[in-house]
Amino acid sequence: MRTSTDFSPLYRSFIGFDHLAGLIDKASQAEKQSSYPPYNVELLAEDKYRITMAVAGFSEEDIDIESRDNSLIIIGTKALNNNSEKQAPRKFLHQGIAERNFERKFQLGEHVKVIGAFMKDGLLHIDLQREIPEALKPRKIAINGKSLLSDS
Repeated sequence: MRTSTDFSPLYRSFIGFDHLAGLIDKASQAEKQSSYPPYNVELLAEDKYRITMAVAGFSEEDIDIESRDNSLIIIGTKALNNNSEKQAPRKFLHQGIAERNFERKFQLGEHVKVIGAFMKDGLLHIDLQREIPEALKPRKIAINGKSLLSDS
């Protein structure tokens, strides 16, 4: 059974998009990805995005956010409580709040930058924005009737 998609017909007309085929192939792999912690990806406005993650039980000190190579990596590390002499060990009758460590990766598009992050009510919000450089933005060409190539 064939599990990967053949992108070779696209290579005839699209130059430089081979990395896109790799991203699609990676996203379609049948790897089991953890669903913890749950998250939303929201479009706030044109070229503005927000990732919201439910991180109940984590503090700002427990979470590291790193952006590199068009990837956003969020790592939550819950420190073990070593003060067992001072506090009685916790006995749960039911533990529904998962306080386990996690690592969540997001692939960012070209020119998407992390603007900032904040926590509120047990939710981690990460704001992103696509910032297209001026050199890549479309520009109008004025018609002024003069040629730079003419001798006059």
